[in-house]
Amino acid sequence: MDIFKVLSRGIKTAKQNGKAPGVQLPSAGARPNPQFFHDPVSTGSNSTKKSKKRKRRKDTEGEEEPGHLDEEEVSDIDFFAPKPTVDEKKAAAAAASTTTTEEPGKRKVKLLDEEECKQILRSHRLKLTVLSGRQATTTAEEEKVLEEASKKEKKPKKSKDTEEEPAKKKKKTESATATTKEDSAKKHPIYTQPLNKFGQLRHIYGVSQQVADNITRQGFRAPTEVQMGSLPLQLRPELALKKASDVDDIDVQRGIDFLGVAPTGSGKTISFLIPAIDSIIRRRIEKQGAGVANETTDGEEDQQETQQLEHVLSAVVVAPTRELASQIVNEGRKLAIGTGVRVVLMKRTLRLVAEELEQHSKKEDEHVLEEGSDNESEEEENEAEAGEPESSDEEEEDAKQGEKKKTSSGEPKPPARVDILVTTPKILLNFLNGAGKSATKKVLPEVRSLILDEADVLLDPIFRKQTMGIWKACTNPELSLTCWSATMASNIEALITKEISKRCKRMDCPPKPLIRLVVGLKDTAVPNITHKLIYTATEQGKLHGIRQLLHPSSGDDSGPPLRPPFIVFTQTIERAQSLHDELKYDIPVEAGGSARVAVLHSSLPDSVRSKIMARFRSGEVWVLITTDVLARGVDFAGVNGIVNYDVPTSAAAYVHRSGRTGRAGREGGVAVTFYTKDDIPFVKSIANVIAMSEKQAGKTGQEGAAVQKWLLDALPKVAKADKRKLKVRGVESRRAGGRATITTKSNWELKRERNKLQAIESSRKRKRMEKQETNEKGEKEKEVDDEWAGLDE
Repeated sequence: MDIFKVLSRGIKTAKQNGKAPGVQLPSAGARPNPQFFHDPVSTGSNSTKKSKKRKRRKDTEGEEEPGHLDEEEVSDIDFFAPKPTVDEKKAAAAAASTTTTEEPGKRKVKLLDEEECKQILRSHRLKLTVLSGRQATTTAEEEKVLEEASKKEKKPKKSKDTEEEPAKKKKKTESATATTKEDSAKKHPIYTQPLNKFGQLRHIYGVSQQVADNITRQGFRAPTEVQMGSLPLQLRPELALKKASDVDDIDVQRGIDFLGVAPTGSGKTISFLIPAIDSIIRRRIEKQGAGVANETTDGEEDQQETQQLEHVLSAVVVAPTRELASQIVNEGRKLAIGTGVRVVLMKRTLRLVAEELEQHSKKEDEHVLEEGSDNESEEEENEAEAGEPESSDEEEEDAKQGEKKKTSSGEPKPPARVDILVTTPKILLNFLNGAGKSATKKVLPEVRSLILDEADVLLDPIFRKQTMGIWKACTNPELSLTCWSATMASNIEALITKEISKRCKRMDCPPKPLIRLVVGLKDTAVPNITHKLIYTATEQGKLHGIRQLLHPSSGDDSGPPLRPPFIVFTQTIERAQSLHDELKYDIPVEAGGSARVAVLHSSLPDSVRSKIMARFRSGEVWVLITTDVLARGVDFAGVNGIVNYDVPTSAAAYVHRSGRTGRAGREGGVAVTFYTKDDIPFVKSIANVIAMSEKQAGKTGQEGAAVQKWLLDALPKVAKADKRKLKVRGVESRRAGGRATITTKSNWELKRERNKLQAIESSRKRKRMEKQETNEKGEKEKEVDDEWAGLDE
């Protein structure tokens, strides 16, 4: 009888015809459609049918209009026909300005109606909301209310205090009406133009041809939900909101601030890299006087124009871990091939072009930096991983900088040529603050885009001071802020809104509208993986349970099996190392032996961490044991599952840990969580996340559900104080020096070893005491001998 089958009887998946349902593993390859949701939305109107019929229109003579060609029919265009002149283009654009948006030299494009946008956004579970930035306008009814309130007030006496009272009351009523209006607007979503195909980036939103080619070359076919909802707003917000209603009080001429909340593995990195690269190319072409960026039709012309201009730091991407920052650099360089845009990873020895400011107060000088986490250090970061694509101009620049280091070693290095800087918070803030108390602060006035990846961690108290220091150093009044994460608490959203308004008041500039995109349900795991909760009672039960996962039996019917490669998460570095020591000999030598199991944590050197990551990606390592240093953002496309050997410290931590599998819509991933008696008070939060994720996936009722209702009812509720303590400290018994250890030895053996060690220590202490007493006795006898004995001597 298998005890684990009995204890986990409530989380078994049902069989189909006596057999477990067969699913494709994530390591088998990517799905052709990486989207998570595509629900059929039925309404009373037949607007969807009309939209399908509008694909091809025919005039009265039965011929198709040239302005309504579908994307698949581009090859039917006659390229040898005489091209229209500039005047003819302008006249055609003016005639179609009321209903269509035209790119010069390209075909006309019909924007979708608001009802069509609503159907598409709802089917993909996209919800867009304006959090702040609406213009405060008073309606006629509000003016009447203000007038009546002023009439009812009595005439005050002539004094300074009474003269100020009506003005204060008027300001209060105005602010109250403005806030109520904004709060009511928050409840209603807005429906913007979705991105149905990546081809629309070029012929609708004017993205550079070279960037569009790079997107195609990287194998991106269909946009994911977060890309569908965020890219139009970031690239051309005025066009994305053109057909939307209830947006008259939103001014997007200066751009927008954006907040994206989407599941793990949904393509958020591409969603903020494409607008950052495109904005740099646009500004370069505008500076050169060549007109708008989308007027160029050849990628080679774009490359020649951009390479003639100097590199100016225009965008800063902040990530919480070194591994995530390195991954963003790799993806950015793939998208920037041939564009002349340089994406650089921040290193300790890197110098940037920055303005220096004089110190005005001691408070600014004494800016205390908290130790962000165990995943940052001041050591030099590796610029690239194996197989990283680089453009030719980057290789030439690296070679030039290498020659300068060799020839002029005594001279200071010149500033690096950077367009997009990817960094962790502490290393960039160290550069901006300088070294020593007398060092002058530096600011980055040319930065126009600040991107916070995993913003909920960067604005958490652990990283908040460092992140806010970088935010304040970006002094450009046109700065746009974009925040991204799979989990975003309401207090983080309130903090972002508050800091944006403070910054606008400090810099005396109007605020940009802050728009939030939520994909699916907030703070839930990806819906395409299987969750398992396994009760193991003790720490020894955990070790036995993970060995069962490494050697599954043929009769195991508790759901899809967990097959390598997979990731194992522990609470501390010591536990990760201990677990590695226990499991490194569990894989037979014929299958690779101890080389198939590796451990990665922040105490390892950077070079070792990079090698382990490369080995895991290439398939040489099957089981990777790690801490939360790899829980966020890192993309492992072929990971078949994850194991929470220790219960996550929060619901958000579970969402991010489980998101290392099931990336880009891959199905078949498994997330296993072990819990013991010590974890029962904290499992309720994890069980709620699993229940909501299964509800989002459509797993209703008892069939196929990982968390049954009886388990949710039986688990105790987690108090706020316990949640806070668990998030900061974790389970206390598993910290360094706690009673929970990872070992196969029995309690009797451990007790005997402890007694033996204590006996040895007591014997050593007794010998030290005897030796000390002997020395003291000898010194006293010597003192007696040396004393004067009188005249008898």
